[in-house]
Amino acid sequence: MTSDGHTGDRAADQALEVLGRLSLREHSMDSLLRTVAEVAKSVLPGDAEVSISVLVNDRPSTAVYTGRLALDCDESQYGRGYGPCLHAASTGEVTEVPDAEQETRWPDYARRAVEHGSRSSLSVPLPVSEHVRVGLNVYARRPHAFDEHSRAVAGRLAPYAAVAVANMHEYQSARDQARNLEVTLGAREVIDQAKGILMERHQLTADQAFQFLAHASLHAGRNLRDVAEHLVGTGEIML
Repeated sequence: MTSDGHTGDRAADQALEVLGRLSLREHSMDSLLRTVAEVAKSVLPGDAEVSISVLVNDRPSTAVYTGRLALDCDESQYGRGYGPCLHAASTGEVTEVPDAEQETRWPDYARRAVEHGSRSSLSVPLPVSEHVRVGLNVYARRPHAFDEHSRAVAGRLAPYAAVAVANMHEYQSARDQARNLEVTLGAREVIDQAKGILMERHQLTADQAFQFLAHASLHAGRNLRDVAEHLVGTGEIML
């Protein structure tokens, strides 16, 4: 291995050590993804720009990017529905464009990539879950920018992006579930209040009061919470 190869190995090892020391408690998932992208930009060749793309239920978006070149190349693929980034994500295969001017798989995308300033690219995919996939995309400004060493480095960096996205997705899912639970609990509270009013007013049991509300909901064509809120707020049954 050449001295340049040893230097590249040391830079990559140091970069991975930096990532490994990051605490999720001290960094948001967005900042962690940005750190991964910036580290990849600093250790990969070709005066590259880096993006991290995320596909949720096959809908792509760019989570972070280091420069406009990366975002333009990503979005050019999203608009067409194909390209190296999307191919990598859909097949799970590392996908490389050695020279965009000679690319025959996606020629119209490749022309746009050259116009944006990308002559070669490397996309490393990682599945996060059945419905979520992550890609680390490196867009270099010169052709044939990537060798075996740089491909290996990209492969070592990509899992950090996947971990960050996995945590982000789990957090968002939990937050959504908590929000839904909060709404559900709020609905339960107002329904219980409405039941209490009916139980006192008509000497009903709790089950009878609930059935009364359910019948009113069906008759009015409104959901149970709306009927309960109307009763609590006005003292009247919605008809």
